Amino acid sequence: MIVLVLGLWTFLRALVVGAAAVSLENPALRSQLAVLQRSVPRPKVYRRDRLFWVWLSRLWTGWQSTLVIVQPATVLAWHRRGFQLYWLWKSRRRPGGRPPIARELRNLIRRMASENPTCGRRRIQAELRFLGYEVAERTIARYMRRQPPQPSPTWRAFLATHCHEIAAVDFFVVPTLTFRLLFGFVVLHHQRRELLHVNVTDHPTAAWAAQQLVETFPEETAPKYLLRDRGAIYGDVFARRVKGMGIHEVLIAPRAPWQNPFAERVIGSIRRECPRSRYRPWRTASPTPAAQLSRLLQRNSAASVTPLR
Repeated sequence: MIVLVLGLWTFLRALVVGAAAVSLENPALRSQLAVLQRSVPRPKVYRRDRLFWVWLSRLWTGWQSTLVIVQPATVLAWHRRGFQLYWLWKSRRRPGGRPPIARELRNLIRRMASENPTCGRRRIQAELRFLGYEVAERTIARYMRRQPPQPSPTWRAFLATHCHEIAAVDFFVVPTLTFRLLFGFVVLHHQRRELLHVNVTDHPTAAWAAQQLVETFPEETAPKYLLRDRGAIYGDVFARRVKGMGIHEVLIAPRAPWQNPFAERVIGSIRRECPRSRYRPWRTASPTPAAQLSRLLQRNSAASVTPLR
């Protein structure tokens, strides 16, 4: 405040007194400021002093030449800080939205929702209107206690519940000594883990897989569900044949063989318990290696993959 008064007094004297007196007064004031700066290394600057120099820097282009007590960069920093504080105040959080309703009314909404679980927010709004309360529909929905969703049954629960109605199919690959690939096809019933059918081919198709299914379940013996993976070998022909037999296909998730566990266990048993040394296509009279492997699997399926009780 003192600086502001002195500045105003100097301005008025410059208007009244001559320019010579003002010119002599400037060196006298600068000498006194130099003595003050030597005696006080860091003078204390108040907020009003900062505001004065920020205001003066905006009006006078030569303010830097007369600044002695602080550096010009300090005044610019004061200006930036004031700008930040202004916009922080401008963007402050203001109370908004709907005003909160009374606690008794909130408790009433929750009580009506809990005692009438079939009533929605519109029905509760109508009942409140009869009682003399005007409450918005979205406000009622906000204070209603939402019922937790019913948990869906797990995959394990599905397999355990419908085990007597599920048959699983799957393919597996058998490499030969001549670098050929034979494809085995198994059909398994879940109720007793019984291996119903096994066959081998060197060129699997959807029509061939559908025919194996028809041979496995003749004359109204088909199960209700058929569990299989999402392999591309099961085409439209296979899907139409399964649907014509009255079977509902259940597809496992992609890259999740654990969802078809019993078929995978049967295939693992076939790989472990059918010795490879017994598969010698060069010592047999069978027309193809696939026929010999099919005969070997069918002969050893009952002994190697026994039904689990």
